[in-house]
Amino acid sequence: MPSAVGGAAALPGPPTVAGAKIGMTHQRLLTPDAGSWPTYSGDYTGRRYSPLEQITPANIDRLKPAWTINLPVGAEPNAIIGGDPRGVAAPPSMGARIGGSPLMVDGILYVSAVNNAWALDSRTGKVLWHFHWKTRGGTQIGNRGMAMWGDNLYFETPDNYLVSLNAKTGRERWHVEIAPLEETFFSTPAPVVVKNHVIVGTGNDGEQAGRLQSFDPVTGERQWIFYTVPMNEGDKGLETWKDLDYARHGGGQPWVPGAYDPQTNLYIFGTSEPKPGYFAAPRGDGDALYTAAQIAVDVDTGKMKWAYQTSPNETHDWDSAQTPVLTDITFKGKPRKVMVTASRNGYFFVLDRVTGEHLLTSKFALNSNWASGINAKGQPVRIPAKDNLPNGALVSTPNPGATNWPPPAYSPKTGLFYMPVNEAYAMYYTTEADPRGSMGLGGKTESAVAGGATYLKAMDPKTGKIAWTMEYPGINPAGGGPGGAGGLLVTASNLLFNFGLAADGLVARDAATGKPLWNSLAAAGGNNAPSSYMVDGKQYILSSGPGGLIAFSLDGK
Repeated sequence: MPSAVGGAAALPGPPTVAGAKIGMTHQRLLTPDAGSWPTYSGDYTGRRYSPLEQITPANIDRLKPAWTINLPVGAEPNAIIGGDPRGVAAPPSMGARIGGSPLMVDGILYVSAVNNAWALDSRTGKVLWHFHWKTRGGTQIGNRGMAMWGDNLYFETPDNYLVSLNAKTGRERWHVEIAPLEETFFSTPAPVVVKNHVIVGTGNDGEQAGRLQSFDPVTGERQWIFYTVPMNEGDKGLETWKDLDYARHGGGQPWVPGAYDPQTNLYIFGTSEPKPGYFAAPRGDGDALYTAAQIAVDVDTGKMKWAYQTSPNETHDWDSAQTPVLTDITFKGKPRKVMVTASRNGYFFVLDRVTGEHLLTSKFALNSNWASGINAKGQPVRIPAKDNLPNGALVSTPNPGATNWPPPAYSPKTGLFYMPVNEAYAMYYTTEADPRGSMGLGGKTESAVAGGATYLKAMDPKTGKIAWTMEYPGINPAGGGPGGAGGLLVTASNLLFNFGLAADGLVARDAATGKPLWNSLAAAGGNNAPSSYMVDGKQYILSSGPGGLIAFSLDGK
């Protein structure tokens, strides 16, 4: 049951932006205001595409910092404290690591980090309120942002709660447990609000079954739960597991936000690898459905409409959880409504988003050497000799995968899909099993070897061909994430923004060619993506990362 927070109304409320009309409706999420950023990807399509055109290739040299802020965290004097009574507040400090996507609605930025949330004046960066969550613990690895519905905000915490705040005051409305803390879940995704549903996913490196859930935005009551693996005799996909017990402990976590298609009422999302990780034999010879897959569920019922597995019986921790992109293209001479995704396994997939029909598979990580080819379903065929072995196996890519959670972008103007790509190599070795249990992460270690690099690539979904490639010299491709490269933002003026080398900071490129046009060392690097918004007729590029936020505008005014 949700836990309501009482007594907060007696406290004085924090300031709000003058003239702001806080409130989010389903219609505003379906057709966002051009200058807003009301959900994780900017809109439901997953494109991270801004229709703003004030900042262009012709004037990009005038882009300068407008404001910057180092955000306070913990139980600092102005913080509004909430959370489970059993939780513990963190001591005050400065320098929040922003790893997600801030929202911008009606002149206010809503920002979150692990156990913290803020409202800021988007014109100046002034903090309007700061909420701090007293945590019970858990895996404190990150937070990918918030969602908004009406005058309410929603975010997940490392100790596995969905928390609702009043957007005007920053005070807690309620919190509800979404997964057991003792089962080692880590709740990092940004929720996605669709109609009267707050859709949440969770992560877990252990043996727990993946689950997607929907909660009532007013009361916090759970509306439905969808398990990504078979949980009962007769469930679809059970025949692809050794037995029901393995299926029930089979993983398949939805740990990155998905996309929503209002024409079909389908929420489309990806799932993580099967368990036990790194070893196929204990699970049996089947495909281990529906792990490492893209799944479409009806938003109102949570019932699966279709699924497509990008890595059958996956053995490298290369899940398919990356945010999908929804768009319309002409494919082989016919108009198609498609879903596009780049998997951590190094392959690019185009599916019909209405039916789940496979249309195209192509390799985007050209060094990838773990598959012998593509089967009749368009799926890569795993080479067992490229699994981890006692004497080692040379594999591309290392564990972070050819790409990872830092979000891709898609431009309907160029028709190109943009993503960071890792093409490094590693030696994979068999070791002792993970101490958390044999059903979780199996025994594997890896050692980086010379060779490979990190790139920014543009793919054409109509053909599956690489349109252009830009290398990031100097980035350690065997590092965390896709070689250290960050997520992307593309604008209607054909500008592509992301973090490049540490020596380059935030970079703007020509979206058609990849040519660098501008960079700023004022922006700290990070794996998350920039975003864009407009207020009072002025377009901003917002960069977030270690330490806080920095907003850029023309002439910095």
